[in-house]
Amino acid sequence: MNTLTGRTALVTGASRGIGLAIARRFAAEGASVVLCASRLGAHGNLQGTLEDAVAAIQRQGGEASAVACDLSDPESRAHLLARAGECFGAIDILVNNAAASKMLLPSAVTTAQRNFMFDLNLNVPIELAQQAIPGMRERDGGWILNISSRTCEQPAVPYRDSPTAAHVIAAYGATKAALNRYSTGLAHEVAGYGIYVNTLAPENIVLTSGAEYVRDIARRNPDMAEPVEMMAEAALALCHGSFVGQVCYSRQLVHSLGLQVKSLDGAAVLGDAFLPADLDTSD
Repeated sequence: MNTLTGRTALVTGASRGIGLAIARRFAAEGASVVLCASRLGAHGNLQGTLEDAVAAIQRQGGEASAVACDLSDPESRAHLLARAGECFGAIDILVNNAAASKMLLPSAVTTAQRNFMFDLNLNVPIELAQQAIPGMRERDGGWILNISSRTCEQPAVPYRDSPTAAHVIAAYGATKAALNRYSTGLAHEVAGYGIYVNTLAPENIVLTSGAEYVRDIARRNPDMAEPVEMMAEAALALCHGSFVGQVCYSRQLVHSLGLQVKSLDGAAVLGDAFLPADLDTSD
C-alpha cells in the first residue's frame, strides 16, 4: 500500500509549479487529489492549466479532479471545501499553496496591493483551515500544510549581503511571516485531535513558470536553486507523519529525515537532499 492510499487531498494553486508537483507526488502515493486554481484553462502567458494537471496525474495512473475557485472572492472560497468534498469525499489533507506577490518597494505598496497580498496569503489559508478542521475532527485526524517562503526571515545586517533582504519582497515576506505564526498557534490548538499543521518553504529558488523574475539569479548562483521535486518530497513527509507546528525548509527536512527524492510519478529515485536543480527547464 502506498503512503497516502485511501486519503483525499486538496491542493490550491495546483495548475503549475510547486502546487502541481505536490499534487502529482501525492497522487503517486495513492491519494485522490483535488486540484484548485482560479480557472480551468490558461492564465495569461503562464504555462499549464488545471485541465493539463489533472490529465498528467491520470496518465501516471492517479486519481484527480479539478475545482476552479477564485480565492480572492470571499463568497467563492467559502464553499471550496464543500465543493472539493464532492469529488472524492471529505478532505483529509489540505495544502494551502496559492499565493500572490507584488514586487514593490515597501514605501510604494498601496493599501489595495497590501490588502490583496494579505488576503490571499494569510486570510485564505486561515479560512480554508477553518472549513477543513470540523470534518477532520469528526474523522479523528487530518493534515494541513501551509506553503511559506524564505522571504519571511528577518535579514541579517548588513542588509545588502542577505539574500532575503531585497526591499521589493518585504511586503510579501510579511504575509508569510504572519502565516508561519498563525500556523504554529493553530497546530498546538488542534494537535490533540490528531490534526497536524505545519508550514514548508523552499530552502532555495524553485524555477517554476511563475518565477521568471528569479531565473537569472539562479543561473548566476546555481547553489541558490533546487528542483521542484524537493518541495514535493518534503510536503509528502509532512502530510502523513505526526509533525506538530514545524516551520520547515525543504532541503533541511529531506536531509534530516534521510529521504530520497523521487520523480513526481514516484517511479524513479532522483537523488538525496543535495540533488541539484536543472537550470534550463521549468515546470
